[in-house]
Amino acid sequence: MQNEARTIKVYWIQAQAPRRVLALVKHLGIEAEFVHLDLAELKKPDYARLNPNMKAPTIVDGDTVLWESNAIMAHLCVKTGSKMWPADNPEEQIQVMRWLAWNDCHWARAVGDFYFEHIVKVGFGAAPDRELLKTKVDDARRFGKVLDDHLAGRDYVACRRLTIADFALASMATDWREAEMPFAEFPNVVRWLDGLMRIPAWADPWPSR
Repeated sequence: MQNEARTIKVYWIQAQAPRRVLALVKHLGIEAEFVHLDLAELKKPDYARLNPNMKAPTIVDGDTVLWESNAIMAHLCVKTGSKMWPADNPEEQIQVMRWLAWNDCHWARAVGDFYFEHIVKVGFGAAPDRELLKTKVDDARRFGKVLDDHLAGRDYVACRRLTIADFALASMATDWREAEMPFAEFPNVVRWLDGLMRIPAWADPWPSR
């Protein structure tokens, strides 16, 4: 298993989807080579041959080239036998898949602009578009309430344990305070996010460059 793990190469940028994969690699103790890319390198032909979307993350695991963070996380769990993706339990797979789909269809769209305006743009020295964000508050609250209600009495979003669904959803909102997402009114969401930050690999997933 360790010899196989050494063949994994992870291409990443400092963004939400790569964070999920990097945290999982670290959490599962997988040995890997990490290749940091800048935005220009995403467009280069050599990388585009690996990932025609010209986005990150991408992994190369032997003869397997895989993109899309949810698929990568499931692959890594299968490879290591981790129950964070319940490969041998179809009913639990359905639970995890529901929240992965909810993240992509609702949660990410509701909160993504807050991250982009307050984290990404500010990182490049630009000011956030606060007028735009005023139009996003209702959806952030709407779906924040869905998650908050679900997390009442729960520490994790699916299967009563840590799964890749937690990493997927939390990646969108880990920086909620800095991004000024309107979540102070959702104590279960805040408790869940703060609880995940006690996982060392989640709190500090980024490889050294």
